[in-house]
Amino acid sequence: MANFRFVALKKTLERPVKPVTYPSEKASDYFGSMTFNRSVMKEYLTEEAFNGVVQAMDKSVRIDRKITDQVASAMKAWALNKGVTHYTHWFHPLTGSTAEKHDAFISPIEKGKAIEEFQGNSLIQQEPDASSFPSGGIRSTFEARGYTAWDPTSPAFIIENTLCIPTIFVSYTGDSLDYKTPLLKSMRALDSAAVEICKYFDKGINKVYPNLGWEQEYFLVDSALFAARPDLVLTGKTVFGHSSAKDQQLSDHYFGTIHNRVLAFMQDLEVESHKLGIPLKTRHNEVAPSQFECAPVFEEANIAVDHNQLLMHLLDVVARRHNFNVLLHEKPYAGVNGSGKHNNWSMATNTGVNLLSPGKTKNDNFQFIVMLANILKAVHENEELVRASVASAGNDLRLGANEAPPAIISVFVGEQISATLNEIENMPDRSMMNHRLDKEVEIDIPKIPEILFDNTDRNRTSPFAFTGNKFEFRAVGSTANTAKPMFVLNTIIADQLTKFKTDVDKLIVDGMKKNEAMFEVSKKYIRESKNIRFEGNSYSKEWEKEAAKRGLSNNRTTPEALGAFVSEKSIGLFERHNVMSKTEVEARYAIKLEKYTKKVQIESRIMGDLATNHILPTAIHYQNRLIENAKGLKEVLDSKSFVKLSKNQLNTIKEISNHISEIKEYVERMVEARKIANAIDNDLERASSYNNSVKLYFEDIRYHVDKLEMLVDDEMWPLPKYRELLFIK
Repeated sequence: MANFRFVALKKTLERPVKPVTYPSEKASDYFGSMTFNRSVMKEYLTEEAFNGVVQAMDKSVRIDRKITDQVASAMKAWALNKGVTHYTHWFHPLTGSTAEKHDAFISPIEKGKAIEEFQGNSLIQQEPDASSFPSGGIRSTFEARGYTAWDPTSPAFIIENTLCIPTIFVSYTGDSLDYKTPLLKSMRALDSAAVEICKYFDKGINKVYPNLGWEQEYFLVDSALFAARPDLVLTGKTVFGHSSAKDQQLSDHYFGTIHNRVLAFMQDLEVESHKLGIPLKTRHNEVAPSQFECAPVFEEANIAVDHNQLLMHLLDVVARRHNFNVLLHEKPYAGVNGSGKHNNWSMATNTGVNLLSPGKTKNDNFQFIVMLANILKAVHENEELVRASVASAGNDLRLGANEAPPAIISVFVGEQISATLNEIENMPDRSMMNHRLDKEVEIDIPKIPEILFDNTDRNRTSPFAFTGNKFEFRAVGSTANTAKPMFVLNTIIADQLTKFKTDVDKLIVDGMKKNEAMFEVSKKYIRESKNIRFEGNSYSKEWEKEAAKRGLSNNRTTPEALGAFVSEKSIGLFERHNVMSKTEVEARYAIKLEKYTKKVQIESRIMGDLATNHILPTAIHYQNRLIENAKGLKEVLDSKSFVKLSKNQLNTIKEISNHISEIKEYVERMVEARKIANAIDNDLERASSYNNSVKLYFEDIRYHVDKLEMLVDDEMWPLPKYRELLFIK
């Protein structure tokens, strides 16, 4: 009987390396060629229709239905010229991935003929049903009407001869059933709140929008080896595998020369991404062997989220062309770096100002301090909600290990800014003001100009770090839909800026000058949020103790973390800013718990299956071979020689026997624990049972399986090993 591991290895080694072939055109020539972008709209639309769509994109003005037929006709004409045959409303259901239902443009007419048809109604709204998507109780299967509605702020695009129209997804009752709807609402809330503060500094500012630049980490594994690992196929991670003698210890893969096979894949990925308007800029080897990263130029958050969802799809599609499978799981291999999706977040104005950039004038620096004080205060007041926004079964395995930040949320701002904030905090009230009764006071913020020469070092252990002109939210997992952490971040900042305006206006009413009032409130926020700032090693046990003293949470697992999402405080926050209703929040909570439970359940089942049907039979077979060999030795050797020669062999037999026994025992206990957990009705209790009782056996089962891997004959071991999976041939 063939060993599928060796069949897979042979296939991998015999695979020819595709040469890296760069397109004859410059990237700028085909960038966005598969998107219905502004230049295409200007070519295909009437001036009235073009202006209507632009107003919707830039100012969130509702599109007049009378021009939707024009837009639909233009989209169809453009798409047909590209060879498109179908269209779909493309949306982000609560699975965390994307969804689409394709309809043909073709429409039958008389005499057995047909025409291509696409009307405005088909553009702006559809009823895809999509009843099997998780809804968290918002709707029942027999009341499953779900509607998609066009999101004009994100350009339509073409993939594989299908016109994809970005949309939101809502229920018959209007409740959101996706991640894009709360993202768009949070952006609107942030815009409204931030503009009010910006007008203190510049009356010409009438729009503020969050920018996002994500960094996507991923692993590649040869398709043949992937197919020979049922755990990778079903869970995206390895449940067993002894560490390789060499993995990332030497850091020789990090930023190293890119393997030819990988470079060919990356080039192909970039071409496909650039056609779709995804501005991929960076590619490099990451720390762990076979781990890589790509990153785009920052974009407005809504478009950046869509582009990241698209990229994850492209990673999978393009990888298969090159006989790879992409692993997006946060922790596909034990003992080496996991994968994250660092979200670089900032705020920009319609005047081109980055509100997180220290400026060259006192006024700019003062505005920067005001924004920074509000962000620190927002994260401090909502640190548990921020942690909940990145909670998942995969991310629980990554946080706090191998360069990923811990579950304790803190903010790193760097030495220079910390010194500035400390100095501001310790200033006597109003001592920095040059008072003039007839003129607005001038604020002299200390040391800010020096920051222009120091963009701050990066603290790799910090979950939320200031990196010069943006915050890097490093706790986001590699599989996450970035809309989840982004709508939470946008909302808490919007809420804090709203409170800031209330606090400032109250002081102004009491007779204080505007700048003085803003400074006094900012200083108060800096003082009150000081506990969230941490510049040291977030991995250390000392920080855990210190964080507890500061009153910061340390919710290590998803069932622990998610409680903050449905607290009265969080529900009130989302409802105040019309981001989500209580029903929508509670639905997402139920879905997240259910998803966590199912992920752990699947992992448990594959562990039991592999242990029982693959590992134990192999170990018993090898053990029997050793026993037969020992019997043969006994027949041909005298007793003294037999004892001397067979000692190690007998010890190995005993070791194998012990590991077999332990694996069987732990698998049986795990199965029983799973049965108990499955019988629990309450979502939280069931998820907690899986976390506390079922997962309890994972480490023990793995320990004994991995020990067997080092004892059993290499030719017999059924699963590709880490030394084979981690190094691309």
